[in-house]
Amino acid sequence: MSIVVELFGICRQRAGVASADVPGSCLGDVLEELATRYPRLAAECIDRRRLRAGYLANLGGQRFVSDPDTPLAAGDSLLLMSLDAGG
Repeated sequence: MSIVVELFGICRQRAGVASADVPGSCLGDVLEELATRYPRLAAECIDRRRLRAGYLANLGGQRFVSDPDTPLAAGDSLLLMSLDAGG
């Protein structure tokens, strides 16, 4: 199943892309795949199956999530950003 991941701020700079379609059934799976695809993103923003301190994941623009076991469904949108991305 594919999840649309949108990246903002430092996350976007490190990955070098604004968005990516990533397979995964939970937050941790998606973060692992992003870390594999984008090593610079992983180095600064991702620690194994979790985001590092100072980074946030928002599911569908509705709620912030951090638990790697948070289930995701086909068509979900995940936003990754640093705490200061909103200005």
